[in-house]
Amino acid sequence: MKAIIVGCGRLGAELAYRLYQAGHDVSIVDLDKSAFAKLPADFQGKFNEGDALNRDVLRRAGIEQAESLAAVTDLDALNAVVGHLALVSYHIPNVVVRNYDPRYRQIHEAFGLQLISPLSWGAQRIEEMMYHAEVRAVFSAGNGEVEVYEIGIPEVCAGLTVAEMVNTDFCVPISVTRAGNAMLPDPKMVLRAGDVMHVSATLEGAEALRVQICSPSKEK
Repeated sequence: MKAIIVGCGRLGAELAYRLYQAGHDVSIVDLDKSAFAKLPADFQGKFNEGDALNRDVLRRAGIEQAESLAAVTDLDALNAVVGHLALVSYHIPNVVVRNYDPRYRQIHEAFGLQLISPLSWGAQRIEEMMYHAEVRAVFSAGNGEVEVYEIGIPEVCAGLTVAEMVNTDFCVPISVTRAGNAMLPDPKMVLRAGDVMHVSATLEGAEALRVQICSPSKEK
């Protein structure tokens, strides 16, 4: 993959190096030449000093052949404009931008860009880890608005049906694994201790599951 990383801060440098280690052709752009010092000495991608809004700089970085671009500077407006330019003018199929300040997330959304907000995502993950020991997130979509959770069914919940276990609009059962065999869950399926259930849920849905595990009750 031919990838361009715009912004060589800590995030950009880490991303560029990870892609390089995976064998991809990486080109990184930053206005400040000294920012490239954040990259490990064995990084052999392309360095491009200059303004990412300058088309000559982008061409030098290889944007006309790029298959993927990530704009990860700490300037939300710059990330949005570069991302939009990559999509609309250069038709790059895979564009991802960083949302640095959650207050300006609407800028990226207005352009219809794929975005990652490390601050929002990190805060939610920490919140979950602080009080969701029984319900473990294994996959996160978007910026964590919806996640896939794994729940080991405890003895106190044995005998509940899937519908009784997942009794909130904020949670959808995905699968139940029993004795190593995964199956699509039927709402009337009776759960056993030791089953592993995966669900897609919001944070509210995960909290409802945690409450159900702590105080299981059957529907009347």
